[in-house]
Order: sequence, then C-alpha cells, then structure tokens
Amino acid sequence: MSTTPKYRKFADRFWTWRGYEIGYCAEGLEENLDKPVIVLIHGFGASVGHWRKNVPVLAQSARVYAIDLIGFGSSSQPKPSELPYTFETWGQQVADFVREVVGDRAILVGNSIGAVVAMQAAIYAPELITKTVLINCSLRLLQEQNQLNLPWFRRVGVKSVQNILGNRAIAKLFFDQVRKPKSVRQILSQAYVSKEAITDELIEILIKPSQNPNAVDVFMAFVRYSQGPRPEDLLAILPCDAIVLWGDRDPWEPIEMGRSSFTRFSCVKEFVAIANAGHCPQDEVPDQVNELLLKFSLS
Repeated sequence: MSTTPKYRKFADRFWTWRGYEIGYCAEGLEENLDKPVIVLIHGFGASVGHWRKNVPVLAQSARVYAIDLIGFGSSSQPKPSELPYTFETWGQQVADFVREVVGDRAILVGNSIGAVVAMQAAIYAPELITKTVLINCSLRLLQEQNQLNLPWFRRVGVKSVQNILGNRAIAKLFFDQVRKPKSVRQILSQAYVSKEAITDELIEILIKPSQNPNAVDVFMAFVRYSQGPRPEDLLAILPCDAIVLWGDRDPWEPIEMGRSSFTRFSCVKEFVAIANAGHCPQDEVPDQVNELLLKFSLS
C-alpha cells in the first residue's frame, strides 16, 4: 500500500500572466531553501491535481511547484481568438512562471503534452532551466509533418474529423459526452493499467475544469492543432539534459516509438521504462515515479 501523503486537489495560489489568472501550488519552499526547484507540468485535460501524489513527497527534499497551463485546471480559459493554445504559448507561460514566480533555476517535469511544454520552455529560457524530465511524452502523431507518414486515407480521415470538430455546435455535443463521468472513466481505463487508480477523486479533478464556459473552445482548439513542434524538433535543440520516463504499457504513446525516437539525441541521458504503467505513471505508480524524480533531481 502506498504511503503517499494526501495533497490538495486544486490550485490554491494564483499569478497573473498577460492579464490572465494562472493557478498553481507550491510546497517545501521554506524548508528547502538550498534545495533544487522542481516545476510539474500536467498533460491535456489535467491540472495540478494530477500531481497530488507527488508534490508532498518531492517537497520533503525539494522546492516544488505545480502549475495549471492556461486553458486548464484553475487557470483562465480565454477564447482561442484571444490567445492561441499552442506549445509556444504554454512554453512561454512556463518560462515566465519560472522567471517571475519561482525566481530561481529549475528542473521541469512534464507528462504527455506537458513534456513537450517543458522542452519548449527550456528553449525559451535556457538560463533558467537546468534539466527536463519527460514522462510519457506526447509523440504528436497527428502533427502535420507526422501525418505525411500516414496512408492517404488516414490523413483524409484525420482532417475530416478535425474539420467536423471545427463546428462549435457539433464539437459541444461531442464534448458534452466526453466530459461525463462515465466517459472519463472509460477513457482512463484505456490509459491506466491499474483500474484501482481510477478513483472518484481523479474523475472529479478532470471533470471540474471541463464545466467552465470556454472549456469546449479550448478542446476545439487543441484537437484541431496539427502545427507546432514535434518532440524530435525540440530535442534536437534542447539546451539542457533530458531524462525520459515511460510507462511500458502506454497504449497512446507506445514506449518503443518513444525509445527509438528519443534515444538518438545526445541530450537524452537516461531512458527509463516503468513497469506495468500506462500513460500517467506519476498518478498510477507514484512511489516508483517519486523515487526516480528525486534520484534525477538531487543528482
């Protein structure tokens, strides 16, 4: 049985970025003044609550922050016409967060799209980011350059779905179904190996932000986003070391694709397979991930 301490589900601190409210959490700041800083970045549709099993453990040995990307969690959800939901936007948000809120050099830890954001932020602020830890990094298989490798009929199919979801009325009907507790549980049952980890608390963490008025617009913007960098593009110019952690049973981002793509870059110093874990090992097997994060952060 895990001995991970309890941690709050949602952000309890706020920072204003470009006029928008950004939610975040912080622990271990006073106790660990001389220790490293770790900034945790969630994946698509998630929030700081997805790190609730990690923050209190890491905060025993480091200064720890978890941030809600704009559009998610407790952060503002401006319409895409006001602010584009891209890796460039999120990368700049995290870089500015480290500069203005953290005020010190930091290690960035990201899960899924959060791993891509971590690399983008490191490129924007090389003087501030000492290392990135990429947990089941999004391979961005639907990015436009990657789509060129698909058979023509699959490319057409992807574009057709993206165009259909460009209609707000249709997208809202679809999104209304996706954000129901039963649907969220079904989606998580694909991403998680351990069904015991799919708790009512986790469902609440994921559903609550989806009830915000502009949540459907954020969803539309991202599912139609085929531009921006691939992880390989960022690894090729990453100005710091990268540690890669990967749940070996991830059905969405297969570990062998990640291994073959990532390990050819000199900045990748370790590639660690996490046994019997899916797409979000930090939540599914937190004890294993916490041990690895402390090992690579304190070394």
